Amino acid sequence: MLSVPTLWTVLVINFLALGLIWAYVQRTYPSFEAARYWTGSAFMCATAAAVATLRGVMDASLLPLLAGGTIMVLATCLAAMGIQCFYEKEVNWQRTALITMNAFFGMGFFIYVYDNAPARLTIFTVAQALPLILSLKMLLSPPDGRKNSGAQLAGIVVILIVTIYSLRLMSGLTGAAGGFSFSHYTQIQSLLTLVLVFLSMAVNFGFLLMAIDRLRSEVADLALMDDLTGVANRRHLLQRLTEECARSERSGEAFSLLVIDLDGFKGINDTHGHAAGDACLQHFTLMAQTRLRPGDMLARTGGDEFCIVLPSSTLREGALIARRVLEVCRADAAECAGSEIPISVSIGVAQWTRTMGAFPDRLIAAADHALYEAKRDGRNRLAVYDPSPPLIPGLEADPVAAAMRKHA
Repeated sequence: MLSVPTLWTVLVINFLALGLIWAYVQRTYPSFEAARYWTGSAFMCATAAAVATLRGVMDASLLPLLAGGTIMVLATCLAAMGIQCFYEKEVNWQRTALITMNAFFGMGFFIYVYDNAPARLTIFTVAQALPLILSLKMLLSPPDGRKNSGAQLAGIVVILIVTIYSLRLMSGLTGAAGGFSFSHYTQIQSLLTLVLVFLSMAVNFGFLLMAIDRLRSEVADLALMDDLTGVANRRHLLQRLTEECARSERSGEAFSLLVIDLDGFKGINDTHGHAAGDACLQHFTLMAQTRLRPGDMLARTGGDEFCIVLPSSTLREGALIARRVLEVCRADAAECAGSEIPISVSIGVAQWTRTMGAFPDRLIAAADHALYEAKRDGRNRLAVYDPSPPLIPGLEADPVAAAMRKHA
């Protein structure tokens, strides 16, 4: 059977290793705030175990157990706060202070005022288990609705840890399996302590998986975002259009697409420089977003070209949104003075039809065709794609349809 000092030493080494791992994660990804709390929790646990080992030196004093127990409760609260931070919930420092202080004064009372070991064990167990229980729902049923294997692992391990806490408490209260003592461990206590060491590593491994999943999601989001404007990029646009085409093909419900081009953008770059051109793109993005509805998606497809996906929208509704975007740009241009650069846009509007099927490039081609008509008619205007009449005399009534047949 392992001695008590040996078990506490194992705890110290284990939590120091976990603390170093989380410190590395924190330094590598400073924006991942949950790592700060999990780093603090691991080092606090190591400190608590180190302080508790002083019990072997100070035989006549229970102060090391009081200090170590209080620090361990604080460490558990920090771990729970890390879970709150991970799910972007408000970190509850008041609850942490309340649990930690109640544990300190409660254990202190039953040490120095009224010596009662079962009462001390009860307070310590409840204070350790309470933050974990309060965080359990977030792990097993994430607020954002996204399943996370790391969170599920951490949740299962938390349940096991709370179960062991409960068994330890029952042993201390009833005297079963030799009872419970902080200074003289039985074989059962030694085994439970080793299991807790393993579970502490497992729950932190769950937290690491949560962090990896979050970072992977952020990288995936960055791959679908335009660096300059912060809106969707071409890849994201094609994904969304593919989804909308498939949805419309199943339901028969139409949706619309706007293709937008900034007029004379090359002249802005040549005359005022690329920094001014970038500022114009960002300014247009902000203006356009003020005229969109929830669920509409603005994407920059390259250079000065943008697209807007309008779910569940007819051609008429798409034209209304296009007019809003056009009017806000015209109003902004009318207010420009001095060195300010007016922004003018041309917009092509098209609606998904069953002939387009699940091919988003067909819808893009239709909207592009309308955009060319808007530019040909003088720019700073919108045009709607209508395949029924011939748009250019002498050509086939639906040039896009011909292109689609070639594509198919």
